[in-house]
Amino acid sequence: MPDPTQQPAGQPAAPSAGFIDPYGAFSFRLDIHGVTQGHFVGLEGLGAIIEDIEYREGGDGQVVHHLAGRVKYRPVTLRYGVTSSKELWTWFEGALKGAVERRNVSIIMLQRDGKDGVRYNLDHAWPTGWSGSVLDSVEGRAAFEHCTLCYESITLATST
Repeated sequence: MPDPTQQPAGQPAAPSAGFIDPYGAFSFRLDIHGVTQGHFVGLEGLGAIIEDIEYREGGDGQVVHHLAGRVKYRPVTLRYGVTSSKELWTWFEGALKGAVERRNVSIIMLQRDGKDGVRYNLDHAWPTGWSGSVLDSVEGRAAFEHCTLCYESITLATST
């Protein structure tokens, strides 16, 4: 007979008793200039591609060489977010009015115990899209479907 006090095989461990996650399943955090501005459930689109430039040497039409070209960073979309700050909306509203303000932001993947995990630092980011969520007057926090950011470079850091 299985021991009811043991974690079933294949099941994730529960967070430690001392950790209280105020945002439930929100497993990504967005920091703007080092200040937390929102928590998110999903993240998609993060990535980069190096364009391939084909080059043929004169007189040798059989061989095509490949050179590295421009680097393009894909826009990142943060999905199903919640925040108690107006910062994201104010930042997006400025871009809507033509006053694009580039900021350095970090997207931090949170570990199960609530500690910081992998950190993606996006340089010179600015919001290109925003979509609201179902409004709920009981919660008292702003929720949104997605926020899309474009950026000029990315670095990866891990917690120690």
